[in-house]
Amino acid sequence: FTSTAPRAYEIAGFYRRNNVPVVMGGIHASVLPEEALQYVDSVVIGEAEGSWPHVVNDFLNGKLQRIYTSPLPDLSQLPVPRHDLFHPSYYFASIQTSRGCPMDCDFCSVPGFNGHRYRLRPVQDILDEIASVPNRLLYFVDDNIVGYSKEAEQHAMELFEGMIRLGLKKEWFAQASLNIAKKPELLKIAARSGCKMLLLGIEGETESSLKDTNKKLNLKLGIHEYHHAFRTIHQAGIAVLGAFIYGMDSDTSESLEKRTKYILRSSVDVVQASVMTPLPGTRLFDRMQKSGRITCPDFPEHWKYFHFSDVVFRPAGMSEQQLAEGVKHAYSVLFSYPNLMMKFLRTLYNTRSLRTAIWAWNSNLNYRKVALEMSPQVCRKA
Repeated sequence: FTSTAPRAYEIAGFYRRNNVPVVMGGIHASVLPEEALQYVDSVVIGEAEGSWPHVVNDFLNGKLQRIYTSPLPDLSQLPVPRHDLFHPSYYFASIQTSRGCPMDCDFCSVPGFNGHRYRLRPVQDILDEIASVPNRLLYFVDDNIVGYSKEAEQHAMELFEGMIRLGLKKEWFAQASLNIAKKPELLKIAARSGCKMLLLGIEGETESSLKDTNKKLNLKLGIHEYHHAFRTIHQAGIAVLGAFIYGMDSDTSESLEKRTKYILRSSVDVVQASVMTPLPGTRLFDRMQKSGRITCPDFPEHWKYFHFSDVVFRPAGMSEQQLAEGVKHAYSVLFSYPNLMMKFLRTLYNTRSLRTAIWAWNSNLNYRKVALEMSPQVCRKA
């Protein structure tokens, strides 16, 4: 993660001082390999499976290269994930069924790292992995669990039906796009397989906010379809985790207040509200860097502020302080106990599922904790 880069570099320095070679990968290092190479011996650019055998062989022969560039691997050839390496205190097991995203959201670094082509893992491999983990709770880490094509939809259907057929008895949540509401039968099968919550990237409730982020799918469906989409998902007994962004170029202090009111009025069950953050490797970052709008550019030290709560850029329609104060106010309203209780009761009514309502309640409590711990601040160059 970008915000943890300074700490990662610090840890790398410790090992290098003790003559231990350090190899780093991931999105941040892939986007900024020259920065990472100031602190590590080698950088793997892209998904590591494509080059990892070469890295290991070169390490064993004492010939580590500075940069390895990985081709996108065939997901049918991936090694079996080592879930036994995770600490047993983790409630959720993380499962991946696909990689890549054909969307082109302005703020997102996923297509640049995983590619625009939606790639699928074999369903049987996924079912075997799910069966192997002791965790009852799962998080499918895909950027869209049902994808954007008939092939991807069929892949998801086979996965959910396989979970039911094998009696895996897991409860899970995943990310999806609004288009999943156009597939009510798939939603019903997902719910039967254990789906309790879907994270949808709503971002904003106005066309201008969607244009700011190049959220083409939401624009195509239309903001007027939000209510119907949420209702369709609820009818399957599934909660909606709505992700919203504060600080888009069309935003003003007044529109921030309107967004907060919209979230409260809407039937969104769980709220993820974040400050617009220009991550390296995105068009948003490139544009803001070129126009001098990034207000804390002393990297890598300032990467620690790029965690979706602090204001690290100069907004177009208000001051940095107005954005920070607006988000603080939003957090105080959205995550107040009375409003969270209202959301809980609404989820219970809309989904007719106490278990789903409990999922939503616990998720909101987690977001409340994060909001209280990460009170938005303005980051400026000293």
